[in-house]
Amino acid sequence: MSFNAPVKDMLFVLKELAGIDTIAELPGYEEAGFDTAQAVLEEAAKLCAEVLAPLNVEGDRNPSSWHDGEVTATPGFKDAFRQFAEGGWQGLQHPSEYGGQGLPKLIGTPCNEMLNAANLSFALCPLLTDGAIEALLTAGSEDQKQRYVPKLISGEWTGTMNLTEPQAGSDLALVRSRAEPQSDGSYKVFGTKIFITWGEHDMAENLMHLVLARVPNAPEGVKGISLFIVPKFLVNEDGSLGARNDVHCVSIEHKLGIKASPTAVLQYGDNGGATGYLVGEENRGLEYMFVMMNAARFGVGTQGIAIAERAYQQALAYAKDRVQSRPVDGSAKESVTIIHHPDVRRMLATMRSLTEGARSLAYVAAAHCDIAHRHADEAVRARHQAIYEFLVPIVKGWSTEMANDVTSLGVQVHGGMGFIEETGAAQHYRDARILAIYEGTTAIQANDLIGRKTARDGGAVAKALLDEVAQTVEALGSASGAAAVSMRAQLQQGANALAQVVDFVVQNVKRDPNAVFVGSVPYLKLAGIVLCGWQLARGLLAAQRKHDEDPAFYGAKIAMAHFYAEHVLSQAGGLATAIVGAQGGEGVLALAEDQF
Repeated sequence: MSFNAPVKDMLFVLKELAGIDTIAELPGYEEAGFDTAQAVLEEAAKLCAEVLAPLNVEGDRNPSSWHDGEVTATPGFKDAFRQFAEGGWQGLQHPSEYGGQGLPKLIGTPCNEMLNAANLSFALCPLLTDGAIEALLTAGSEDQKQRYVPKLISGEWTGTMNLTEPQAGSDLALVRSRAEPQSDGSYKVFGTKIFITWGEHDMAENLMHLVLARVPNAPEGVKGISLFIVPKFLVNEDGSLGARNDVHCVSIEHKLGIKASPTAVLQYGDNGGATGYLVGEENRGLEYMFVMMNAARFGVGTQGIAIAERAYQQALAYAKDRVQSRPVDGSAKESVTIIHHPDVRRMLATMRSLTEGARSLAYVAAAHCDIAHRHADEAVRARHQAIYEFLVPIVKGWSTEMANDVTSLGVQVHGGMGFIEETGAAQHYRDARILAIYEGTTAIQANDLIGRKTARDGGAVAKALLDEVAQTVEALGSASGAAAVSMRAQLQQGANALAQVVDFVVQNVKRDPNAVFVGSVPYLKLAGIVLCGWQLARGLLAAQRKHDEDPAFYGAKIAMAHFYAEHVLSQAGGLATAIVGAQGGEGVLALAEDQF
């Protein structure tokens, strides 16, 4: 099925909710206003629709393949990556001094969304390269930046992130890979890394692996991990490629979804040691890697929104075409297309409103990130950085859980045909399932939301956001129409529920941590539901102001906010009860291990 990026909706969010014109007032972003955003998004939409989306099904049916240590990408991917790189898309958000375009994250985020919606497997390669670039710009030496970053931005090379080992999944304290210092300042790296996305392929001439390993006599646990650059091919002083390094792909995984994206097992040092170069200081590797991981976590949240949009578009097209059964209201004597049936309408509206809510929150988070990096006032930067960091686990965790629900509904709308691979609905469902797992499971995001983002500051950032929600609730009181009345009531109740849970977390996290962390994922989902509802409420107010300019478009915005208020925001109270109620922790922890 074809894919058409929802550019009009994206631009609405950029302008009315995320404040693209305000971002264009920041130093260095003066040319990055609405007109620039529109031009960039329209070009990205063409690439995605014409080049990448047509390869999505091919990638599922003819995945990347491994033979004698070499990985060959799905037919068509190499040429598509060439077009992607030549268009400058890899460098969209990266500094111009290294060959990037230097555009704000707020413009890069919708471009990444449509890239992932068009072809999720393909888009994973640029996603990991973005993270590698961010890590080097943060912690790399000037020589490393000059040597590696321009090649990554140009698409001549791609980047990977090497954390996981057979015995060390999310618990990186168990990392055993080692790095032995050499007399020339380099290191010899030894070990096995698994689940390395695009860890080997033929789309670029070189790969730059960022690898976590331990140096001799390093402290135990996460405090003894260092970060190393280990290129597939060594790089000569003049920048040309030298000998093949001692890192080899010994296999790729056979997966439920994202089959065109090779997930590699990489072996380092079987022939004397892979040459690696320390990034930053020894034993600070996890700190640097978190730069890459946070960029990737936000990116994965965007992937959730993307695959939800793709599933919605396909389900909508099917619902408008599939004729089945007479309408329940007797309005026609013959069978009608299934979009006339109330439950199909409910499913489609659920898919659309969840997707639009998550998109709005992600773009607003991106704007906070841009302000945090570029505003002239240090206090303003710090405030927006804190908000962005609070929102990242919600964007990642909520958007990816939402994608599971939306892609599942996409299969349901298709009925039995959704279970048949030929329709394509099943691929979206399968592809989406990894998103709530990699780059930190939903529970890891939720634990971060509780520990680092809520308890650590006594709920200060959460409460500051709730103050802004209260302002929107007040503005809804002056708006007319049933949608505004419903949204005002449900958003107020949702905000009250979230405030209750924030207080519960702050007051009990030390006294009874098990009871708090039992509710960590429900807390994350509650925050996602309420904060996305807040953005849809702001969108409703903007749509009412502009309604006469385009009644069909803005009327749909109002309708989706109305639906979300009554069918999604209304769930907030139940989640709060499950988290705060006395039965919450007890109900989960009551069973002994051998009773499960």
